[in-house]
Amino acid sequence: MASTSTPSTKAAQPTLGARSRALRLTRMQEMIRDHGPTPLSRIADVLGVTVMTVRRDLAGEDSPLICLGGHVLEASPGGSENRYSIDREADQHAQRKRLACQHAARRIVEGDSLFIDCGTTMTHLAEALPPEIGLSVICYSLNIANIVSQRPNTQVILLGGLYHPSSASFASEEGVAYLKRLGVNKAFLSAGGVDARRGVSCSNFHEVPIKQAAIESAAQCYVVIDQSKLGRFRPAFYSTLEVFSGIVVGGTPEQDQLDLFSDFPLEVVAG
Repeated sequence: MASTSTPSTKAAQPTLGARSRALRLTRMQEMIRDHGPTPLSRIADVLGVTVMTVRRDLAGEDSPLICLGGHVLEASPGGSENRYSIDREADQHAQRKRLACQHAARRIVEGDSLFIDCGTTMTHLAEALPPEIGLSVICYSLNIANIVSQRPNTQVILLGGLYHPSSASFASEEGVAYLKRLGVNKAFLSAGGVDARRGVSCSNFHEVPIKQAAIESAAQCYVVIDQSKLGRFRPAFYSTLEVFSGIVVGGTPEQDQLDLFSDFPLEVVAG
């Protein structure tokens, strides 16, 4: 009796979108090799796509390129672990970020002067601000300013300077000096890592002076994170832990990890 053979299953083919992205990345690499670091807008013009499309192409973990200071360039070897892109981070751990921010926002009352840090976690805090009450909000990123500027009875102070696309934020010495002169009731800080021994850190060095000025100016400081940031340490250190009135964490960290923070005001919001 003749045996019947089963046709082999075809390997999954990449989608049209994936193939288009791969072609764009190849063309970008050719441009970088020929011309060196190239403005993001120039890349978009040559490829015939939007700047946002280029950002999304670069945001993938497999991208051999990064965007830094508005220019596209080769990623350094082993650099993907520390690379931060607001486009890539936007959907990471969103529910836990939201829970942490909603919990932190309960501290905000009528008449407060707030500093709200940059980053995707802080957009959830901006959205969780108690409605209708009068507030002053100091910020330095477009995503936060876009949200709080739509609120009634809210005075918005946007610190200016050089724009950094990776975190949609501005930075300048003048902005830091201005922040130090302001009265801040409560500062809400984001972080890429919170380590019980080494302190609080982020991925972007231009954010450090602004975060430190906010801590110096504020009567109360809170760091708000999702559980993935606990026990991590990023390249740009900005504070030790004892300055914070609260460390608000969204998620369900393991008990052995929580034990490391027993000397600090850690607040866990399960989710």
